[in-house]
Amino acid sequence: MKNLPERSYLSRRSLLAAGGLAAVGTAALAGPAAARPSAEAAAATPADAAVDNPRAAIARLLDGNRRFVQGRGRHPHQSPRHIHDLAAGQDPFAILVGCADSRVPPEVLFDQGLGDLFDNRVAGNIVDTVMLGSIEYAVEHFAPPVLVVLGHERCGAVSAAVQTIESGGTAPGAIQAIVEALRPVVEPLLGGSGDVVEAAVRANVLAQARHLAEASEIIGERVHAGELAIVGARYDLDSGRITLLD
Repeated sequence: MKNLPERSYLSRRSLLAAGGLAAVGTAALAGPAAARPSAEAAAATPADAAVDNPRAAIARLLDGNRRFVQGRGRHPHQSPRHIHDLAAGQDPFAILVGCADSRVPPEVLFDQGLGDLFDNRVAGNIVDTVMLGSIEYAVEHFAPPVLVVLGHERCGAVSAAVQTIESGGTAPGAIQAIVEALRPVVEPLLGGSGDVVEAAVRANVLAQARHLAEASEIIGERVHAGELAIVGARYDLDSGRITLLD
């Protein structure tokens, strides 16, 4: 595979000026309205299906997770031949923003292989300036049709933020920086009913996805043009299932 050439920017239109975020089915936050595949389409998607549009890319990811949950992983694109081919360049079909948690490796959960996913992982799946630059690089150079923000059940970073803010304390060392990054998401949920950590996990995924579309002109233009969908998702530690978030 060869690296794709850098694409010239589209006209400089901001996403918000174009009318805000368009929903991707009932689950995503930005992108073409028809991007979310039906369950039937996802189930029928082979590991090497063409992924030149958001719908096909999301279907391939969901189908891979279905195989993972069922214990029928294909572990694609991991042969010595594929390793050799990838040495010449990469062409990932999806960008992932995920948590650094050791239980949430995207290639395993989505049953994908080398060169399939452009991973960006940090505790709490927080998109700071450096991570945003990494994502913009992938959007510019590889033009994948989908960008997934993947949070997970019982996230330790979110739990730490909830506990620290509730207690009025301070987390040790640079962990406090994670707390502060999550504070705008967590604080409005404190004192509410139900599982605050779970609510914060979901709210954080949606907040990071919105931030990606609103903070980056590079990303916003691709979304506006229908070339890229931003999707929020949650991984269930108990079942292994990944679901798209409303």
